[in-house]
Amino acid sequence: MNSKVKRYIDIILSAVGLIVLSPLFLVIAFLIKRDSEGPVFLKLKRISRGKEFDFYKFRSMIKDAHALNPQMRLIRNDRPNAGPFWKMRDDRRITRVGKFLRSHFLDELPSLLNVLKGDISLVGPRPHEPEEVVQYKEKYREVAAAKAGITSLPRLYNPHLTFEEEMNLENEYLKNQSLWLDFKILAKTLLKVLRDRPEG
Repeated sequence: MNSKVKRYIDIILSAVGLIVLSPLFLVIAFLIKRDSEGPVFLKLKRISRGKEFDFYKFRSMIKDAHALNPQMRLIRNDRPNAGPFWKMRDDRRITRVGKFLRSHFLDELPSLLNVLKGDISLVGPRPHEPEEVVQYKEKYREVAAAKAGITSLPRLYNPHLTFEEEMNLENEYLKNQSLWLDFKILAKTLLKVLRDRPEG
């Protein structure tokens, strides 16, 4: 795949997206501030191309919720055969507005700025936490070294994929990546966002 063409597409689409969605950003920012105490935006450490960067998101949890992650991981992991990944359903740290944002993937809209900066692409393996990547980078070196993306092939599947299933899909994307595949993943992601509803 032509990486320069992909980069040009990333720049154009992310810039247009940030401009077109700017009114929505203001509405979301207002709702977040009205709903709970804390900042509107978060900067979370993630890995792309084997390097750490600040991943931008709308805050969807209570203030300083991510500082509790190490303790929460010890309590429960609702992801099947999770490997290094962790997920907790019905996480009480998620705010009312945050639950809505997450159900429609709106909490990740600020990561369009990461695309514009070149940290990640629109499509690529999901940007995982440094602590997770350390645990799988030897077995899945290609995934750990790849440029991450806002959306990915695993996102189109069941949200409860096992660790191995997700990694196999990431490898499948890397082996077959093309501009056409990227466009298909983007289109299907948009349809999924419009179609899906919260899990209850």
